[in-house]
Amino acid sequence: MDFEKLSDVRFRLKKDESKGMRTGVVVYATESMLEKIRSDRTIQQAVNATTLPGLVGDVLVMPDGHEGYGFPVGGVAAFDANDGIISPGAVGYDINCGVRLIKTNLTDKEVRPKIGKLLDALFKNVPTGVGSKLKTGFSESDLKKIAEEGAGYAIGKGFGWNEDVEKIEENGTILDADFSKVSKEAKSRGLEQLGTLGAGNHFLEVQKVDRIFDERIAKEFGLSRNQVVVMVHCGSRGFGHQICSDYLRILTEYQAKNNIQLIDRELSYAKIGSREADNYLGAMNSAVNYAFANRQMIMHNIRRSFEETFGKSAEELEMHLLYDVAHNIAKLEEHTVEGRRRAVYVHRKGATRAFPRNSEGIPKEYKGIGQPVIIPGSMGTSSYILCGEEGSMKETFGTTCHGSGRLMSRHQALREIPAEKTFESLKSKGIEIRVRTRKLISEEAEWVYKNVDEVVGVVEKAGISKIVSKNVPMGVVKG
Repeated sequence: MDFEKLSDVRFRLKKDESKGMRTGVVVYATESMLEKIRSDRTIQQAVNATTLPGLVGDVLVMPDGHEGYGFPVGGVAAFDANDGIISPGAVGYDINCGVRLIKTNLTDKEVRPKIGKLLDALFKNVPTGVGSKLKTGFSESDLKKIAEEGAGYAIGKGFGWNEDVEKIEENGTILDADFSKVSKEAKSRGLEQLGTLGAGNHFLEVQKVDRIFDERIAKEFGLSRNQVVVMVHCGSRGFGHQICSDYLRILTEYQAKNNIQLIDRELSYAKIGSREADNYLGAMNSAVNYAFANRQMIMHNIRRSFEETFGKSAEELEMHLLYDVAHNIAKLEEHTVEGRRRAVYVHRKGATRAFPRNSEGIPKEYKGIGQPVIIPGSMGTSSYILCGEEGSMKETFGTTCHGSGRLMSRHQALREIPAEKTFESLKSKGIEIRVRTRKLISEEAEWVYKNVDEVVGVVEKAGISKIVSKNVPMGVVKG
């Protein structure tokens, strides 16, 4: 496949109607990154996605892009709100997997002597690992409220501060959730896993703000050099995973019933306005709200852990939320396409909303600056705080990257990276870790991922988001 070079960090594959492509594919990457992206099925999956009906604009691949289920991770696609489709494969199994950053008024010098004690408290108070559970006393009626009201319901039950919702995408509650469209099995899995981190690439990380790139924006965000912050990366746990599994099966039946021929069965979809599409959206939005509530409950227990460790209240420690943003979601938004405003369902799979200043839907505190974007790296490397830029609205439906992106499969990592190598690397950098399963150390080692510095460098050079700060890990909690 021959790409046209649009700039140093943009490459376009033109529409080829002989392949059934309805649009082109644009990849944000350097030339060397593009070669790596082309080494697996990422580009082919993006091309396959261009055959779906109702597409508006090109299918996009961010620099952290890699092969996923049907649709590439790091992929973005928008579909007309009237004539388009909705596709679970273009959202992902972990619905509303996302990232949250909590600020403190502590410095690294104050935290370093107590980092071991702090990680012990976090590891105790935030359940981790596959199938992890937290005794909340919630009933199924509480779960219904969480699915409908998201983070706000959790706060009403004592998990957080009222101000928190102001700094969450959609204020922590996406509309049109329909709990009745969630299966009994998903409800069963969801009830016990609220407030838990899970496993895989999910983590809780105590970080130091190591470098400020934009002093003005950092000040507005309340970030300063050597400040200690906490990053949380997780999603809707078994609740969202089961919803995705359920609807992939339902939509496979929908394809057969409607005699729809797919280039890849993993790209199953339903037409907007169909009963199946409405049901999926109702269930998906329930999982979106669940994930917002899940991260809210985790944040409550992070605050509690800091209180236990430092003997001060979370208020005294100024543990305010910077932002919480989703990166696996399909959302109804309005965007200007070819000179006119259009309502579209933007599918972001491993891609983060990055709205610029004066955009609707971002906190009033950030209206004159732009939306904070939280980009996790891997344990042992840096993470970044970005800010949405005007270019995102012009080019990417208000979207940027979501992380560093995998280079190596979990199986390959287990074969090639001994856990001890990672432990030694973390120790040499002064990073403490608490982990439930040793094999996860190999699966999530820093060498498994792309260089996050290069990834964020691409999106800044493309003008879709601006680098504000670089954060480095002090301590990591994983499943």
